[in-house]
Amino acid sequence: MDDGEISKGDKLIMRGLKFHGYHGVHEAEKKLGQKFLVDIDAWLDLKKAGETDNLNDTVSYFEIYRLVKGVVEGPSHNLLESVANTIACSILTAYPPITALRVKLGKLHVAVQGTIDYLGVEIYRNRPK
Repeated sequence: MDDGEISKGDKLIMRGLKFHGYHGVHEAEKKLGQKFLVDIDAWLDLKKAGETDNLNDTVSYFEIYRLVKGVVEGPSHNLLESVANTIACSILTAYPPITALRVKLGKLHVAVQGTIDYLGVEIYRNRPK
């Protein structure tokens, strides 16, 4: 998907969500777990909420946070790609006003030779038409 397709318009922004999960292909990752960092962009029309100042006219950050927490802290996946896709599909299913989504997911502690902030994936999903 072309990033330009969804990068315009209103969106909810969630940055730096941190959770402890048990994802990875190595047994130690599944047993000990590790910290994961999640950023979310959720595109939806925010005009009505801006006019009414009513939570019912938008999607709650808190509800998205709880959903993401449930996925990251839930059942183990081998790949970050699978975790990110599960987050995206779950959000799009639960919140029909959201038309598109960006999920950025990173592992903060990776056994690599060198200094890193994190390693991860970023996916974009549009609501099926």
